[in-house]
Amino acid sequence: MKIKQQINFKRQIVSFLSLFIIYSLFFLGSTTAQNTQQTEKRYLTGTDKDNTVTWDFYCSAGQNSKKWTSIETPSCWELQGFGHYNYGHDPFEKRVNEYGLYKHKFSVPKDWKNKTVKIVFEGVMTDAEVKVNGKLAGPIHQGAFYEFKYDITHLLKYGNENLIEVKVNKASANESINHAERKADFWVFGGIYRPVYLEALPKQHIERVAIDAKADGQIITDVFLSKKTGGNIKARLLDIQGDLVQDLNLEASKSDQKFRVKTKANNINTWNPEFPHLYQLELSLLNKKGQLQHQIKQRIGFRTVELLEGDGIYVNGERIKFKGVNRHSFYPSSGRTTSKALSIEHVEMMKDMNMNAVRMSHYPPDVHFLDVCDSLGLFVIDEVCTWHSPALDTEVGEKIVKETVIRDVNHPSILLWANGNESGWNTELDDDYAIWDIQQREVIHPWNIFNKTNTLHYFHFHGLANDGPATDKVFFPTEFLHGLYDGGHGAGLEDYWENMWNMPNSAGGFLWDFADEAVVRTDKNGVLDTDGNHASDGIVGPYGEKEASYFTIKEIWSPIYIEDRTIKSDFNGIFRIENRYHYTSLASCKMTAKLVSFQENKLTVIEEKPVELPPLSPNQKGIFRVNKTPLWEKADALHLTAYDPYGKEIFTWSYAIESPKIISKKLLDQTSKQTKSALQLKHEKGNIIVASNECEFTFSNKTGVLKKVIKNNQIIPLSNGPVILGNKNKVDTVKVIQQDNYIDIIAVFEPKNKMPEWTKIVVLSSDSIKWRVHQNGLLDLEAEFKGKKRTKDVLGITFNYDEGDVAGMKWLGDGPYRVWRNRTKGTCFQVWENDYNNTITGESGFVYPEFKGYFSHLYWVELKSKSTEGFKVYCHSPDVFLRMLTPEKPSGDPKGRVTPFFPKGDISFVYNIPGIGTKFQESNSTGPHGNDEIYYGNSDDPLKIALTFQF
Repeated sequence: MKIKQQINFKRQIVSFLSLFIIYSLFFLGSTTAQNTQQTEKRYLTGTDKDNTVTWDFYCSAGQNSKKWTSIETPSCWELQGFGHYNYGHDPFEKRVNEYGLYKHKFSVPKDWKNKTVKIVFEGVMTDAEVKVNGKLAGPIHQGAFYEFKYDITHLLKYGNENLIEVKVNKASANESINHAERKADFWVFGGIYRPVYLEALPKQHIERVAIDAKADGQIITDVFLSKKTGGNIKARLLDIQGDLVQDLNLEASKSDQKFRVKTKANNINTWNPEFPHLYQLELSLLNKKGQLQHQIKQRIGFRTVELLEGDGIYVNGERIKFKGVNRHSFYPSSGRTTSKALSIEHVEMMKDMNMNAVRMSHYPPDVHFLDVCDSLGLFVIDEVCTWHSPALDTEVGEKIVKETVIRDVNHPSILLWANGNESGWNTELDDDYAIWDIQQREVIHPWNIFNKTNTLHYFHFHGLANDGPATDKVFFPTEFLHGLYDGGHGAGLEDYWENMWNMPNSAGGFLWDFADEAVVRTDKNGVLDTDGNHASDGIVGPYGEKEASYFTIKEIWSPIYIEDRTIKSDFNGIFRIENRYHYTSLASCKMTAKLVSFQENKLTVIEEKPVELPPLSPNQKGIFRVNKTPLWEKADALHLTAYDPYGKEIFTWSYAIESPKIISKKLLDQTSKQTKSALQLKHEKGNIIVASNECEFTFSNKTGVLKKVIKNNQIIPLSNGPVILGNKNKVDTVKVIQQDNYIDIIAVFEPKNKMPEWTKIVVLSSDSIKWRVHQNGLLDLEAEFKGKKRTKDVLGITFNYDEGDVAGMKWLGDGPYRVWRNRTKGTCFQVWENDYNNTITGESGFVYPEFKGYFSHLYWVELKSKSTEGFKVYCHSPDVFLRMLTPEKPSGDPKGRVTPFFPKGDISFVYNIPGIGTKFQESNSTGPHGNDEIYYGNSDDPLKIALTFQF
């Protein structure tokens, strides 16, 4: 019995194993069959700048030329140490039409013999001749920024080694392409700079698809088939993870190797930059027996775009405002060769600046950049490459438009096509977009009044009156506020944006541009080169370093807009707010309020609590409240931080609660118990010398200015101040008043006649400076001077200081970035600390924040010295700017538009500061905040700046 049971058990095992093998073979066969119906891809180069493959290479001229060696691909050959560097503006005699020869051996599987094999080039600069195993793969391709492919099925040796050879001419044989690409305002590179790969497809296959997925779920798809391919189409809608959402019922018609398929998806989420919902449309090609021949998946987003003349641009029924920037495909150490990781980094920075749009200036980007715009959410204007006139010739232009639209047609992020840049348009190409674009997106001409749009570039602020002959056009400048060096971008943006936001037919605009294009010069020991002022236009530095305008834009373009206000003793807790999202209710956003203290020279959070935001729909206005709590009296400032529905910070607004005078008093009270010593006063060689504690101060007995400071026998190089800026009067008297606890040195200037002589009324007033030396070594200063009802002069006081002794500074005030009069937003009021640097924004150094400049809302500053302990200055007066040294003038600013005025001296305390212009504009043409006049209500009341120096 036992033996029989064992035999039966073994039979069951054998039976199970037999079934397992049968099912396994069936499953394996099914899987193999399934895999054979997919498109296979094999890279011949690497995938991006960080993942490359070595090819053999020969360069005809320049660095490392006239010899066979090797090169990493994809790459720009200049960045690999070959050839010549050229910027598009270089004169003809500096250009060399160098060429590169590439060779690479590769193998393909035997089982590809029954497939169609194509070689795909995502981008080659500029003319490319391709041979496989010694035979031409097809006609020479012209145009640097466009994907092209060849069917090389008949040229391959299957299961064996193959040879690919590519000749790349840096310049094109087509002169219109040279003008568009090689003479434009950007760096000119050469090489196979985007990936190259093989595609293996079933003989009967889908060539490509063009999809129009509307916000209501309607889907129209053109499915283009290979030659002599028949059958039927089946479609499924999948979510982005690949899970089934819906089997789609199709209405299909076929003609000329193309199916047109219509269907509707139910209960879908639409795509927009705030909620970039994506799906996959799975398309299966079936033969007449219902067997799968080929299957592809295309990522899509459901959205509807309308450009309504005289009204605006609507996406899913909502009229939108572009908060956009122009962006080139560029990285300093690899040129135009980039990566998906870099695309993600750039888009995340744009989103962090609260942008919702990007213009592809001035050529189509890498595919992965558009993929990231789809997935993270940015509106896109896609553009073919032209540069002023003459335009692309029609024959090559038609090919380029076709290549652009066919590659990019299915990206939901793309709202508009741009047929070139700044008068480089060939209008014969305008109707070609509709041939290839199933979505029939509108075509624009950047910097032109064209059809329904006005995309004016670099207009002065008064252009926002929009009272010219094109008031019925949808107005959105595709370039404005040119960001040369530290100018433009954030400077002036508040004035422009508030007008653009409230203009009924404005669709926003695009800043120029995203990043400084400083290239690594392999021919100059690796220096970063911006070609003078041609490529120093970024909001961020070449490696993504954030300049001050980054944070100004972040605040001004915040979708949660908080009306400006200050906090005084009668604060009622009310903040006025506006929802400037297009699709998001504030019910899905959050805000926290922090009460903070700056005692002991650092930020301490006293209390943190949520703020109840009103559930405002887009474009609605309302209020929220921050109620005072018992801890309010201990706080120095209030910080409000808003978060979007994904938990990402929108912006942090800061409000000082206590005045500079009160905070300074609190801090100085802590030092009042310092060691005190008897004051010593002497007059020597025209000087007044006062010794106090460990300090000795030397003042001029003719002017009252501080000439020298010595502490512990070391000279602190602060001197020659205060000089009252703009005061040309002489000092009338200098008095010394000695008391037991302090000594005063008071300088009074000659009086001014304030009234015109014809009035016969004489009003005498005098500026004055008053020093007070305390027993503990503290040094008070009060400067009193007359203001004017309106003036262009910088009002305040200044000192000399040896810049070579400066190591850094720590301060309480707005920071960490410097400000200009027309760019004060984007800072935060708290304690900051910056090390000394000599960065020229966008030109050299690239260390941010810049150390030198004007800093707003000063409460105190501690200057760090290389040779001594440094010293600290407490400011008792409100609304004072600190001027810290003088930035060096950038070399490429011949008209001084982005080199604001700095008064004499090195360290100043002032009430007004200059604005900054742009490459094409003076500061005062960028709006009211850029005006060089400042207004005071009452010129009879003197201005005062009160400081305490602690050495």
